Amino acid sequence: MTLRSSLLFAPLLAGAHFAQVASAQAEVPNVVTDMAPIQSLVMQVMGDLGTPDVLMPQGTSPHGYSLRPSEAKAVQDADVVFWTGPQIEPWLEDLIDEIGKNTRSVPLTEVEGATLLEVREGATFERHVHDHDEDAHDDHDDHDDHDEHDEHDDHDHDHDAHEEHGHDDHDHEDAHEDHDDHDHDAHEEHADDDHDHDDHDDADGHAWLDPMNAHVWLGAIAEELAVLDAENAATYRANAASAQEALDAQIAEIQAELAPLADMKFIVFHDAYQYFENRFGLSAAGSISIGDASAPSPARIREIQGKVKEIDVDCVFAEPQFNAGLVKTVLDGTDARSEVIDPLGVTLTPGADFYAALMDEVANSFKACVGE
Repeated sequence: MTLRSSLLFAPLLAGAHFAQVASAQAEVPNVVTDMAPIQSLVMQVMGDLGTPDVLMPQGTSPHGYSLRPSEAKAVQDADVVFWTGPQIEPWLEDLIDEIGKNTRSVPLTEVEGATLLEVREGATFERHVHDHDEDAHDDHDDHDDHDEHDEHDDHDHDHDAHEEHGHDDHDHEDAHEDHDDHDHDAHEEHADDDHDHDDHDDADGHAWLDPMNAHVWLGAIAEELAVLDAENAATYRANAASAQEALDAQIAEIQAELAPLADMKFIVFHDAYQYFENRFGLSAAGSISIGDASAPSPARIREIQGKVKEIDVDCVFAEPQFNAGLVKTVLDGTDARSEVIDPLGVTLTPGADFYAALMDEVANSFKACVGE
């Protein structure tokens, strides 16, 4: 080929190369996630291939959230939505069923191998034994293959739809008018501890706070993306394996750090942390509020105050989104200290590193509880 002809064909060759690149990029799925912890896991699996969108603004509770029109459209346009699960986001389950006709829905709590714990009832809890050596999550090398994770028989999912705390300041006046029914009247008032549940009654929805669940989910996310984007399947799987390895190392570090705290006596603001407790050998003595952080009754406050004094509680945890005055009331007349703990990582920067940072932050809150 002469220099002149090569110059003539150069734009065509460049255009063909650009078309191939564009085609490859176009095949990467359009991915949506529900909140920052899940987005972080999906970002680790996707790597440089793409960035998943997240529906809820940072720090927004998944409990009873009302989507804006743009957020609802993101669900409608998505190839796949990775979300925590119907125990905590029944409104999202309803929305995907309604408008996501061509959207694959992946509720991660229903992935095969994920741990689900029952809701703890009452204001105070009995200490429980943690038997992780026999837990199904200690050996996860085979969890990278979840070809059929959409449906499985390992769990009877009577899930609690009311597990996360509410943020009353996130009403979103511009919420999608077609989805007013997703506000769920059942979330508006919880006058006592015998509040009604939706169709997922018995399971705690805060499953992202068990990092071994995250380990399982990384493999499931990779397999789902591999189905949608076979060309990049090897990349998804390799990224997931790398992320699982790093997460396993972090879990071992946190276990070593928290092992001396096994006998720590503490009260949480709302019962969001039992997955983390269960994984790392901790056990809350009670919670000021019920699972969705609705206002506790005076009787519940009195019960918690009695528990604090009875067992000489070391620490009562507040949360950044809620009334610190309730914690002060519970602490009144005791030597217990108060620390802040946050299941959503509202001060952390969203991104691939978010999940690891969240686990470290929660672990550090427990260490601070005893003055470390």
